[in-house]
Amino acid sequence: MEWKRGSAELLILSLVEARPRHGYEISKLIEQRSGGTIRFHVASLYPMLYRLERRGWLQGRWVEKSGQRRRRYYRVTRQGRQVLASQLRGWRQFVAGIDRITEAENA
Repeated sequence: MEWKRGSAELLILSLVEARPRHGYEISKLIEQRSGGTIRFHVASLYPMLYRLERRGWLQGRWVEKSGQRRRRYYRVTRQGRQVLASQLRGWRQFVAGIDRITEAENA
């Protein structure tokens, strides 16, 4: 489904827009904030992060902290912010359309 992949991009971009985050943190935030209904497995999350980086929507940087393993932190680029704004508009229109349909049927 087109919205499934698009919504994954939307979730990642919106979480990283607030501040730079690493993949594991992104995964955990999605799971926590969705109440466990949305989960990203490492096998699908990291390829998506790399794809968003190749598109120029995210910029990644390796960070090493003493006593911790090296992590790649991602931040949203200017182009990524534009894509996020567009995806949010589209998502809100989609949800509003679904609401109008279901409300009309249940009225």
